[in-house]
Amino acid sequence: MNIKDFFFFNRFITPTAITVIYWLMLLGVFIGGIAEMFGGYYGFTFQSFVSGLLIIVIGAITIRIYLEIIMVIFKINSNLETIAKNSVKKTTDKEGEE
Repeated sequence: MNIKDFFFFNRFITPTAITVIYWLMLLGVFIGGIAEMFGGYYGFTFQSFVSGLLIIVIGAITIRIYLEIIMVIFKINSNLETIAKNSVKKTTDKEGEE
């Protein structure tokens, strides 16, 4: 890993940072769901419990889907780079045979 790769965007930071971002967002959703359950004027009620639980479940699923879509974009980029390298390699091999 070369520092030059970071400055010229040959290597991305985002795929490695997504795991940390995922856990931080998940922690935020969990804290938000717990705050919904126990917060408010009436305190802990069945309605606040259900809404807090829904915030946790739907929030976790939404975050996971959102970050997986971002990772798919980076995986596509990685696969295209591999295809391009193999294509160039095959082209140079064919030129050498002639």
